[in-house]
Amino acid sequence: MNLKLAYYSSIGMNYPKTIDYITSWLKDYALNAKSKGFIIGISGGIDSAVTSYLCAKTGLDVICLEMNIHQNPAEVNRGMEHIHHLESNFSNVSHYSINLTDTFDTLRAALPIEAQTHGLSMANTRARIRMTTLYAVGQSNGLLVAGTGNKVEDFGVGFYTKYGDGGVDLSPIADLTKSDVFAIAKELGVVASIQNAHPTDGLWDDERTDEGQIGATYPELEWAMAFNDNPNVTEEDLTNREREVLRIYLSFNRANKHKMIPIPVCVIPEDFR
Repeated sequence: MNLKLAYYSSIGMNYPKTIDYITSWLKDYALNAKSKGFIIGISGGIDSAVTSYLCAKTGLDVICLEMNIHQNPAEVNRGMEHIHHLESNFSNVSHYSINLTDTFDTLRAALPIEAQTHGLSMANTRARIRMTTLYAVGQSNGLLVAGTGNKVEDFGVGFYTKYGDGGVDLSPIADLTKSDVFAIAKELGVVASIQNAHPTDGLWDDERTDEGQIGATYPELEWAMAFNDNPNVTEEDLTNREREVLRIYLSFNRANKHKMIPIPVCVIPEDFR
């Protein structure tokens, strides 16, 4: 079976119905939780743009947080363009711009040198500071923290920060592939600058992209995720690139499995009690 590394998405998905379904799901969840609405961190990327747009469509209160930590100005500009677009179309949307650069620098300076100079540790620290900020502002306004992770990131390669952007109250787009998210962004009319931008986690001082860090494109990863979940196909007829993509996918999946399963609990044997 010759599987092509073609664009993979949820073929046949009805995006207008999906938008309405997620919007209703969000509203029902918030009302049942006695919450006033949602708070979302806006990164200037496609996932946070779609998530905040869907939250806005519920009619409930929505606060968008732009949280600069040594941020690339292009990302900040895209995020603010999206926020202004939402505020001009939804009266229930407001925002705060909170510069956390000094907070991050102060914490970094207080840490041991091996932590200060560990790139990934400091990148994840940025995400965890943002999570703390979202919960501080969200709780004080009676809002739920809406997650922005998609299916490939949350359940495929684990491309998020544990207790950072992974620390949320609910995940409205976690059953959508990245390709689905782009399609829904187009359906919603998300600003073009975000639709055309290369996905990035915004956790580094340079301009590295998600796909550059992972070594595969999102359509490739979506293909690998579908391939890995299909017990009826084998690797025999795969091209070299397909084998490489599958290797990349499985490597991330194994390494980040701890993010995708419940926290291990040491259960004490009954005869010890």
